[in-house]
Amino acid sequence: MYDLIVSILFNPQTLIAVFVGVAAFATIVTLGLPLLEGNRLGARMKSVAAEREALRARHLERLQKEKSGGSLRQNPKAYMLQAVRQLNLQKLLESENTKERLSMAGFRGPSALISFLFMRAILPFGFMAAAAFYIYGVNDHGLAPLLKLLVVLGAAYVGFFAPNIFVSNLISRRQDSIKRAFPDSLDLLLICVESGMSIEAAFKRVSEEIGQQSIEMAAELSLTNAELSYLQERRQAYENLGRRTGLPGVKAVTMSLIQSERYGTPLGQSLRVLAQENRDMRMMEAEKKAAGLPPKLTVPMIVFFLPVLFVVILGPAVIKVLAL
Repeated sequence: MYDLIVSILFNPQTLIAVFVGVAAFATIVTLGLPLLEGNRLGARMKSVAAEREALRARHLERLQKEKSGGSLRQNPKAYMLQAVRQLNLQKLLESENTKERLSMAGFRGPSALISFLFMRAILPFGFMAAAAFYIYGVNDHGLAPLLKLLVVLGAAYVGFFAPNIFVSNLISRRQDSIKRAFPDSLDLLLICVESGMSIEAAFKRVSEEIGQQSIEMAAELSLTNAELSYLQERRQAYENLGRRTGLPGVKAVTMSLIQSERYGTPLGQSLRVLAQENRDMRMMEAEKKAAGLPPKLTVPMIVFFLPVLFVVILGPAVIKVLAL
């Protein structure tokens, strides 16, 4: 049996048949693979385009969530609106720049203003009730009756200004985010403008690209693009952008855009210079913070580091003196 198998395998006719079969199969594979692969470049470009659209959809969804989550309430409750109207809180608590500050913090529309005024009216009583419950019911820390009353009144005072503090913190955080992304936004805007795109298309394109770095910057550019579409005066859209951000660099860019719209001056050189100026301003702020670091570290060093250093240095000497 073994001799029969060996004779069949080493038979010249069998070997020739195997070699011919392998050659025929290799020829068919060689000629058929290009036909099976098709247009690989087109398929790759389609996959890239699909992935880009998916990323853009996720970015727009996140941006929409950020916009919807960045207001006090999109639709205020009926009792808020009723309380604001009956107590006439807009006349009592609204200042000249309340709407502007809310806009700078990312809160837009009348619903945000109503919620803000309602919180300013209700939080003093809430803080006062919480302080009174703690002082008179939980632990008074041995305070005199007059001091207890002062603590309760102080809590009400803090509650009255708590919404303003909250809005101020949001403004600061929002401006920091815009400052970091604004020079890059100007560079992208410059590229779009010099490539022949209109200013509306440039704003739209930059808002889509800069969202990965700063959602706040993308939201402001998207809103400006929308205002350019429906406002009668384009100058108003640029002024609104500078007013909402409250940053000198953004206001300078809006002035350049207004002048370009009015007089037809070239915009590319202005954007290039303004982008460099904003980068210089950002570097100056970083240097300012670095220069202010040593004075800030003085008190922690005196309080925490020097006592430990004195103990380490003088400890062995004190132990020797006590041992004598």
